[in-house]
Amino acid sequence: MNSADLGRRVGVPSTALFTDQYELTMVQAALKAGTADRRSVFEAFTRRLPEGRRYGVVAGVGRVLDAVENFHFDDEMLAFLRDQRVVDAPTVDWLADYRFSGDIWGYPEGEVYFPGSPLLRVEGSFAECVLLETVILSILNHDSAIAAAASRMSAAAGGRRLIEMGARRTHELSAVASARAAYIGGFHTTSDLAAGFRYNIPTVGTSAHAFTLLHDSERDAFRAQVDSLGRGTSLLVDTYDVTEAVRTAVEVAGPELGAVRIDSGDLLLVAHRVRQQLDELGATETKIVVTSDLDEYAIASLAAAPVDAYGVGTQLVTGSGHPTCSMVYKLVARARTADPADPLLPVVKKSLGAKSSRGGRKWAARRLDDAGIAEAEVIGSGEVPPELVDRQVQVELVKGGEVVGREPLEAARERHVAARAGLPMSAMQLSRGEPVLPTEYL
Repeated sequence: MNSADLGRRVGVPSTALFTDQYELTMVQAALKAGTADRRSVFEAFTRRLPEGRRYGVVAGVGRVLDAVENFHFDDEMLAFLRDQRVVDAPTVDWLADYRFSGDIWGYPEGEVYFPGSPLLRVEGSFAECVLLETVILSILNHDSAIAAAASRMSAAAGGRRLIEMGARRTHELSAVASARAAYIGGFHTTSDLAAGFRYNIPTVGTSAHAFTLLHDSERDAFRAQVDSLGRGTSLLVDTYDVTEAVRTAVEVAGPELGAVRIDSGDLLLVAHRVRQQLDELGATETKIVVTSDLDEYAIASLAAAPVDAYGVGTQLVTGSGHPTCSMVYKLVARARTADPADPLLPVVKKSLGAKSSRGGRKWAARRLDDAGIAEAEVIGSGEVPPELVDRQVQVELVKGGEVVGREPLEAARERHVAARAGLPMSAMQLSRGEPVLPTEYL
C-alpha cells in the first residue's frame, strides 16, 4: 500500500494548539495533584442524533489519526504558552516531551452509529488523553455531520452521480475536510483540487457563467471551451436562454457533447424540456447535470426528472441544517494509579436533564435479525455475550501510541455502502423520525 492510497500527509503541521486552554490547565492541576498519570478511559459519543435523522455516519477517523500522530509542541508553541502564562514552567516542560502513548479503539470510518455509540475509546494516562479532547471532537463533529448529509443525499439520488462543489461556501480548510467526508458518504467527485491532491478524490470542473459573459456571444464561449476541453465537456446553458443555448451547444460540439449543466429555474420542468430537445437534436447520450442550492429533499423531488448528476454545495458543507453532531468526550473509567494492574473504576457525570452519561469502559455490537438486517445497537461494559462477539463494531486504531488502523479512503466509502445496506429500509426515509435502531445497554 503506497502513501497515495492513504492520503498525502507530508508537511502536516502540529495539531497541539487546536485545543481549548482548559485542557492544558487541567493537566497542570493534575500534575500538581499527582493524578495526571492515573490510567484513564475517555469515550466520544453523542447522546442523540440531530433532530429527524435516522442514523449517523462516522467520518473523520483518518484525520483524527493524523491529528494524534502530529500532536506535539514545538519550541515556538512552548514559548507562546510560557510567555502568555497559559500554564506554569513545570507543565511547559512536561508538554515539551508530549507524545500520545496510549491506545485508541473506535468505529471504523464509514460505519453508521446511534445515540450512545462509543465512537472512539481513548485509553492512557489522564493527562495524555485529556489533551486530545478538543481536536478529536472538532474533527469528528464536523466530518460526521457532512458525511451524514452526504449519505442522505446519496440515498435520495438513487444511484445518480453526485458532485461535491461547496468550497466557495465554507472555510478553505473545512472545504477539504468536507469533500473527504462527502466522498465517504457517497459522493463521486469534488470540484476542490486541494481535496483531490490530498485524498485522491476524483475532481471535475469546466466553466462558470463568467466564462460565457467574457465572450462576445454564447457560441464563441462554447466554441472556446470545446476547442480547449473537447466535445465531451459540460456546457453551462442557463446564462441567457436555455433553449437557444442547448441548440447552440449541440451545433458547436455535435451529438458527442458530454453534458449540459442547468443552474437555475424550475429544474424539474427545465430538465424535461432539455432532455426532449437534446434527443430531438440527436444528442441522445448527452447527460444533464443540475445544480442550484440542492439538498436531499430537492434531489428526491427530482427523482422523476431526466437528470444524470447533481452538483451540491452550500447544503452539503453545512450538514444540510445540522453542521455538528453534538458529540462529547467524557471520562468513563479511571484507576487510582498508573499501574496497568490497578482495576479501572467506572466514573460518571451525574447531571440534571439529558446531559447525564454512563460510566465504564464500553464495547459495542450490532445485533442482526434472521435476514441479516440490523435490529439493535447493543452497548455494554462487561463481558461480551458469545452471540455478539463477532458483531462487535469497534476496531483497534492506535496501539501503544502507534497508528495501526489507517486505511485507504476507498475502504471507508465501501464500508458505508455496506453499513447503510444493512439497516432497515426505513433508514432511507427523509421524513423526520426516531433513530432506525434502538440503543440497548447491557
